[in-house]
Amino acid sequence: MIFPGYPKKLGAFAKNQRRYRKKHSTFAPIKSTKRMKLFKTILFIALVYSVGVASVVHAQQRDRYEFMRNLPVYADSLIADFDFPLAWQNAGIIDFEAWRRVARQKVLDCMLMPPPAPPAGYEVKVLFEEQRDGYKARKIEVRLSRYYTVPAYVLIPDGKGPFPAVNALHDHGAHLFIGKEKMIRPLACEDSTVIKDAEAWLAGYEGQFFGDYLAKHGYVVFSADAPMWGERGQKEGPLRERYDIIAGNMMMYGIDLCAWMTYDDMAGTEFLASMPEVDASRIGCTGWSMGAYRAWMLSALSDHIKVGTAVCWLTTTDEQLSFKYKRTENGGFANCLPGLRRWLDYPHVASIACPKPMLFINGSQDKLFPVAGVEKAFATMHETWKSQGADERLETELWEMPHSCPKRAQQRVLEFFQKHL
Repeated sequence: MIFPGYPKKLGAFAKNQRRYRKKHSTFAPIKSTKRMKLFKTILFIALVYSVGVASVVHAQQRDRYEFMRNLPVYADSLIADFDFPLAWQNAGIIDFEAWRRVARQKVLDCMLMPPPAPPAGYEVKVLFEEQRDGYKARKIEVRLSRYYTVPAYVLIPDGKGPFPAVNALHDHGAHLFIGKEKMIRPLACEDSTVIKDAEAWLAGYEGQFFGDYLAKHGYVVFSADAPMWGERGQKEGPLRERYDIIAGNMMMYGIDLCAWMTYDDMAGTEFLASMPEVDASRIGCTGWSMGAYRAWMLSALSDHIKVGTAVCWLTTTDEQLSFKYKRTENGGFANCLPGLRRWLDYPHVASIACPKPMLFINGSQDKLFPVAGVEKAFATMHETWKSQGADERLETELWEMPHSCPKRAQQRVLEFFQKHL
């Protein structure tokens, strides 16, 4: 196979080579046989490269296959077999608190090995502090495990505490370069690239840092990088395509990366409760998108959380992992707990938070979470809260909006905290 233009390019290379030999007498002349070998080498590399590119654009296909659109062809059969035997409605456990203990333990079992606790407690180091309008902003490093420390931001209102507090949980967005900086305006100690990136990411929050908004209204706000985000990312840079590979490698260690995100959220909340500026009886959590998933998971698993709010992450597995839609939130390692779907669906896990006050907001135009799945999840949760005489504490709302966390959603969350926290 001959690539047009290569002889000319090689000729130009040879001319430059001759000029170089005339200018530098110590440069050894290249014989014609060597030039031929060089040409063949270049030709071979070009051929291999072209085949590699073609294989990416046009993957080889067989007439028979077992997976399509990232799902097994028998996905509907898998869904049909789900009976969720540990759901409150199915478990046959009469005492609700007993059910909560059993269901919570099943979730923790499916989360596999937890990070080992830090031997000396949650050691914290203040890295930077600055005064903002009505509150202080700190960058800290807190040891959440024997294995690692975690970078985080903390906002503390001016005045005499202790104050109510919120664990502000950042989103996914397939954007891993920043984490905590999605929720709290980066401090002046950060690189200008981080600051600009955080400002650009505000589009999903309608130009407002959610954490700073809450701090201005009297809340201590804590936000930490989840594993793989921000300063807990990859040395090579935030390569999204390597996320699943790394998560798979972590599984080889017996570790579920999604579970460690939740374990860290639990540990971070425990640290937050230990802060002298915080009223430990008044801690809530909130988040958008993956942050919403993290919020209701944390509400279900941590007794430190008294109130939870979640914007745009809730569905049922039959809607999430079926072929009904061209595009849905198909899960992945960001919300994958091995084997859990054989016991509990998403709304069943969220119901472990009952009878806590909980607010769920989803968008009717959100293409990641179809309305059918959202409405089924809402109904399941209301059935649970109602069974405990606490249905007024569960507020579920479907707004005319896409996958986003606009200012009015942030205001709604604030009002819910002001009412219940």
